[in-house]
Amino acid sequence: MSPPVAVAIALPLLLALVVAGIAVWARLTTGPDTGPLELPARAAPQASSTSCDAVLRALPAGIPGDTGDLPPREIDPPVPGARAWVAEPEPVVLRCGTERPAELGPTSPLIVVNGVSWLPLATPQGALATTYAVVDRGVYLELSAPAETGPGPLQAVSDAVVDTLPPQPVRVR
Repeated sequence: MSPPVAVAIALPLLLALVVAGIAVWARLTTGPDTGPLELPARAAPQASSTSCDAVLRALPAGIPGDTGDLPPREIDPPVPGARAWVAEPEPVVLRCGTERPAELGPTSPLIVVNGVSWLPLATPQGALATTYAVVDRGVYLELSAPAETGPGPLQAVSDAVVDTLPPQPVRVR
């Protein structure tokens, strides 16, 4: 093989390796998105209620995650009854005052965290977070969190719910 042919083959391969290396380096060093978060529209008829206001006031600024406290993340434009925290691969999002979950029925599997009953909601294929709904209080709350954050978000929200909202029987229909 002549030197010009070898160079013609080697340069594109070298360029591809450099570009791939830069992409990997950028992914590893950028960290989570901390900029303002725009939430999609969602029905939350009780989001502005005094119950939701009380829960949101009781939440700590940062909530625990597996790698330390997750700092709050701005929601822009503001959404009544919603809070968000910085996490990877996507933020932790709490919405208060949401509608009754369609999945809630007489045989729904509930998990209890710090005295609060949570219903795991259907997760679309490919979703990066799991969503749970509080179903034993006067208002419904939904928390979406990636598995990488661990149980801290569920525990922190449960503590705020216990401190502000009295338990009620689960209304299955």
